[in-house]
Amino acid sequence: MTNFDIPADVGGLVAALAIGLLLGLERGWHDRELPEGARVAGLRTFALTGLLGGVLGNLSPQFGPWPLLGGIFGISILLAVSYAQAFKSSGNLSATTAVAMLLTLVLGTYAARGAIALSLGAAVIAAVLLNMKPTLHGWLRMIQHRELTAALQLLVLSFVILPNLPNVGLGPYQTLNPYQIWWAVILIAGLSLLGHVAMRITGSRRGLLWTGLFGGLASSTATTIALARYARLQPSLAGACAAGILSACGVMFFRMAVLLGVIQPSLLVTFGSVLIMTGMVLLGLGLLQWRQFSGPPSSDAEVAMMEPFDLGTALGFGAFLAVMAILVPAAKQWLGAGGIYTLSAASGLADVDAIVISLARIYATGDISRGMTVTAIGLATFSNMLAKGAIAWITGGPQVGCAVAKGYAGSALVGGLATALVVYVFY
Repeated sequence: MTNFDIPADVGGLVAALAIGLLLGLERGWHDRELPEGARVAGLRTFALTGLLGGVLGNLSPQFGPWPLLGGIFGISILLAVSYAQAFKSSGNLSATTAVAMLLTLVLGTYAARGAIALSLGAAVIAAVLLNMKPTLHGWLRMIQHRELTAALQLLVLSFVILPNLPNVGLGPYQTLNPYQIWWAVILIAGLSLLGHVAMRITGSRRGLLWTGLFGGLASSTATTIALARYARLQPSLAGACAAGILSACGVMFFRMAVLLGVIQPSLLVTFGSVLIMTGMVLLGLGLLQWRQFSGPPSSDAEVAMMEPFDLGTALGFGAFLAVMAILVPAAKQWLGAGGIYTLSAASGLADVDAIVISLARIYATGDISRGMTVTAIGLATFSNMLAKGAIAWITGGPQVGCAVAKGYAGSALVGGLATALVVYVFY
């Protein structure tokens, strides 16, 4: 027997045939009810198209791109004639099968050129998308025009404006960073959209609670603004908004623990228990507040949805952060040695993440003691909760403010006792 080697091109041809069979299987099943000869293309046609693409791919080293271009042109003419005849007989305007066949030809060529795994992966994704037609169309029917508009505006803010902003310090003390401030604008806009989607999916009551939980992963301050403002517009949901605000603050403590664990694990050993205990108390109080909330007297449909996008509130939040960016270094300059505590308290009014990261890094260099670091983080956290409590009361009204104040007071008591215990044990 004569030994022979399998040509390297065989693998590409097999992959091209497999691509055609896969897409042809989906298209054939989709049009299985049509009589024989009434389909523009079925399993066999797609399989042959994929194999044709593989052959054209093997010809490209000798003849360049012309075989593929000729194949695309020929298939396009054939599909155009078939599409016109199918439209006359059935009135169907869908061009999905025609596009899928052109994709089969190109992927077959790509596989023959050596990109077998990538071509097969693209074919699988294409088959899944073709098969998900009812699901995708159902999603489109669910989307409202204002939601689509809000999502597109958010994309413009994120991918058109943000990348073109300077990421440098400007203005007094060189602290006004347009890039970072615009991130805050995107954040508040995204939270409003998240709250709207959460309410549509889970209902008004549960949606506000999930808004607090998810929003706390990004910014509990921004979440407090969004929920407090919504409570003012919908007083019947004030209790659910308060539950979301408490939950957002609880998630903030877990986020701080993660930051310390990543940047300076030694601080997490001592201060992490305080953060986790306080966060658990706030989450528990938020869930309790949500369970006690009676909700609207009838169905969720009678409750107006949270607006999917509020540019005014987002810009207001960004302006607040810009003002704090100037006040923080000013306080440090005027207060001298005590500036680090004043800096922490003032920075906490807007956000805790920045000051927590800064303090952890400074502690790593040995410039400040562990006790001073823990105290400064505690001051930042306390001032942040005061600011959010004021926002909840002023923006959301007394009902929201009173519920949030009680929750914060209870968590502050637990956090204070836990801190005292940590100080007693470690210092």
